[in-house]
Amino acid sequence: MKWRQLSKAHPWDITPNGGCSAPERKEGSIAYGRGDPVGFLKDLRKKDGATAAGEPDGLEIDAAQARELTTFFAPPRWLRDLGRTAWLLVGFFALIAGLLWLLGATYTITGPVVVATIVATVSMPIVARLERHRWPRAAAAVVVLLALAALAVLVLVVVIGGITSQSSEIGTRADAAANKAEGWLKSVGVNESGASGAKSNVEKDAPEIISTLTTGVIHGIQGITSLAFGLSFALLSLFFLLKDGPSMRGWVDRHLGLPPPIARTVTGGVIRSLRGYFRGVTLVAAFNGIVVGLGALALGVPLAGTIAVVTFVTAYVPFVGAFVAGAFAVVIALGANGTTTALIMLVIVIAANGLLQNVVQPFAMGSALDLNPLVVLVLTIGAGCIFGMLGLVLAAPLASAAVHISRDLARARLAAAVEKDAVEPSPDAPPTATVPA
Repeated sequence: MKWRQLSKAHPWDITPNGGCSAPERKEGSIAYGRGDPVGFLKDLRKKDGATAAGEPDGLEIDAAQARELTTFFAPPRWLRDLGRTAWLLVGFFALIAGLLWLLGATYTITGPVVVATIVATVSMPIVARLERHRWPRAAAAVVVLLALAALAVLVLVVVIGGITSQSSEIGTRADAAANKAEGWLKSVGVNESGASGAKSNVEKDAPEIISTLTTGVIHGIQGITSLAFGLSFALLSLFFLLKDGPSMRGWVDRHLGLPPPIARTVTGGVIRSLRGYFRGVTLVAAFNGIVVGLGALALGVPLAGTIAVVTFVTAYVPFVGAFVAGAFAVVIALGANGTTTALIMLVIVIAANGLLQNVVQPFAMGSALDLNPLVVLVLTIGAGCIFGMLGLVLAAPLASAAVHISRDLARARLAAAVEKDAVEPSPDAPPTATVPA
């Protein structure tokens, strides 16, 4: 059916609610409302047939009236918005599922690269400082790499070696703590079979926990070969990231598909958040480890050094790490020195991870982690369930980076809008006249 422009002799009357009407129907005109599209189409066919037969007065529709006609058959706005949102969510979750599958399939490679990227982001300022002191960048990268490797080996030897050499003592203290817990249960009215069952469960699980602490780091990766490959690949990636970090960032900025200022804002926000977060977490972890270790030493709790190291290492996992380290310290204190010492140790752990940490953390981290604690806890646990250890460690800083990037972009948009309003003259302003000199 051919559409033509409606005769100007018979214009439509637009009602306040957006419909069309005509007070009276004249020959050669059409009167219909928004609720009568069928009548409109019948008149349209009739007029179109008359035009085809050679009659001079045909039906013609202009562009605005054609757009008005399409609203009769369009779905409601809320339904269109709901459909678009649903398809966006489907695409988003499909993308996440694909990325998870890809990461799982290539974890042997992506895991070391992610770890190397984190370490390089934090230690890049040291390389830059050496470069400012006339060091070649490659030499500065090698020196920083060797220092980091030595530090990592030292931490692994202290943690794994200390726990392995004292595993029998840890087991003995755990058994003693289980015996004391059994006595508590009996004293509060729990029958003997229930208390004995709880004790036997603890005694059965304690060797498995100790085995996980002593050998889980090695056996969690598929054999020594995979461990050696992962460490070698991580060190190689770390060297190139330290050496060529600025040029790599420039390449990423150019290939993000964003305008250069926005791309620099995004990458800069991620780098600042990761660097500030891990620098602050390291300071807080060292503080917590020293406080808890000195407290255990003052109370005469054995394995005070091991307790301090475990507290330091687990501090990199928000909330969950503090709970694990605190439980470890309290169990050792309970098995070694009894209930009173265990309660004092619990108070020290709570003070170190609560009151004292709230004093130190603002100075150590600043605004690097500007998130509600509940949000951090939910993100940490959820990311840990999906991505494992990397998710536990990276969930909080990446979420903080997203918040900072969004805030920076909002500030940039506001500044651009203010600058545009200041440059563009107001349309109501009178024209200015120039006076010749």
